[in-house]
Amino acid sequence: MRECSRLSRRAVLGLTAAALPVSTATAAAAVDSTVIGGERLARSGVQVRGASGLPKKITAQSWLIADYDSGDVLASFNAHRRLPPASTLKMLFADTVLRKFDRAERYTVKDADVADVPAGSSLVGIKPGITYTVEQLWQGVFLRSGNDAVHVLSHMNGGIARTVAEMQAKAADLQALDTHVVSPDGFDHPGQISSAYDLTLFARHGLKNPDFRGYCGTRTADFPAGGKKTFQIQNTDRLLTGAWGLRTYNGLIGVKNGYTSHAGNTFTGAATRDGRTLLVTVMHPAEGSNAVYEQTAALLDWGFGRGRSAQAVGTLVDPLSEGGASARQAPARKAVRAAAGAPGSGSGGPSTGRLVEGAGGTALLLAAAGVLVMKKRRRAVAAAAAAEASQGAEEPAAQGGGRHRR
Repeated sequence: MRECSRLSRRAVLGLTAAALPVSTATAAAAVDSTVIGGERLARSGVQVRGASGLPKKITAQSWLIADYDSGDVLASFNAHRRLPPASTLKMLFADTVLRKFDRAERYTVKDADVADVPAGSSLVGIKPGITYTVEQLWQGVFLRSGNDAVHVLSHMNGGIARTVAEMQAKAADLQALDTHVVSPDGFDHPGQISSAYDLTLFARHGLKNPDFRGYCGTRTADFPAGGKKTFQIQNTDRLLTGAWGLRTYNGLIGVKNGYTSHAGNTFTGAATRDGRTLLVTVMHPAEGSNAVYEQTAALLDWGFGRGRSAQAVGTLVDPLSEGGASARQAPARKAVRAAAGAPGSGSGGPSTGRLVEGAGGTALLLAAAGVLVMKKRRRAVAAAAAAEASQGAEEPAAQGGGRHRR
C-alpha cells in the first residue's frame, strides 16, 4: 500500500509539473500533429494527381475543389493558408445557430440588438421596433450578408460573446483548426482567420441542412420595411443571380461570398451536374470585382470536365461528433474541443493545418494539452488522496486550473 502511495505521489507530481507552463516540445508530445485532411494539403503550391488542364489564370492566394459526397479533395493550392474570411465566416455562424430557432418564430428587434454592429458593415436594413420572423432574419444573413441580421440572431442566442464561443467550439468539432473566430459576422478584426479548407468544411456541413441549402440558393425575397410595407432584397452571389455582367453558373446551388477592404474577395460555391456536386473555395484573388466568381466558375468547369479523372490529394474530414476522429486521434481532438476558445495565429501567414504549428498553433496546442493534462491530474490527485487517507499522510492541495482567454 505504501509503495502504491509513493507511485501515486510521483504521478501527481509529474502531472502537476506538466500542468505548469508547458513547453512546445511537451505539448507536441501530448497532442497529435497529423495534418487535417492529409499530408499533401500541408504543402505549398498546386496539389493535383491524375488530371491535367487546371485553369491557368487562377490568381487566388488559396483555393480548393472537392467532391461534396465523397469528401475527396480533387485539387488545391495552399489549402490550409490562414487568411481573413470576411462574410464567408457566416457559413460557420449558420452551422452553429441555424437549428436553434424555428423559422416561423417572430422577434421584435430592440435597439441593443443592433447597437454593436460595426461601422461600415453590410446591412439588410433591420430597424428596431419591427417584428421579423426567423426566416426573414436568415434571408438577411444569406442574401444580403447583413451584419445587422447576424447581430440580432446572436442576441437571440444569448449574446455576441456566447455566439462567438459556440462558433469556435463548432469549428473545433468540424476539425476546422485553421479558424479563429472573433466576431460572428466575419467583419475584419485582428486575428479573425480561416482557410480554404475550413470554409469548404463549413459549406459541406451546412448544405446537409435543408434550411441552409434553401437560404443560400434563394435569389430574391421580400423583406419587412415596417407596417405592411416590404422591399425586395437580392442575393449578392453573382454566380447565382448573374449580376454585374456575369452569367449565372449552370447547376449552382450556393453557397456564400464575402468581401472587405482588408480581406479582399472570398467565395465558396457549390454546383451540381449530372448527379455530381462539387465544392470550390477561392480566397483573395489578385484582381477585384468579378475575379473571385470567374475563378470559381473555372475550377468548377475543370472539376466537371478534366477533373473527373483526378485522384484525391486529401479529404474533407467528418465532424468529431459524427465519428470523424480515429481512436488514435480522439484524446487530442477532445482536448482541442475543450479549448475551442483559444486563439489561432495572425492573418496572412501560411499554414500547414497541423495542430502543432507556429505561434498561433502553439497557443491552441498549449491550451488543448493543458485541458487534457489538468483533467488527468485532477483524477490522479483524487485517487492519491484516497490512497493516502488510510495511512494518515498529507498531500499538497491541487492547484486550481487557469482560464483560457478567448
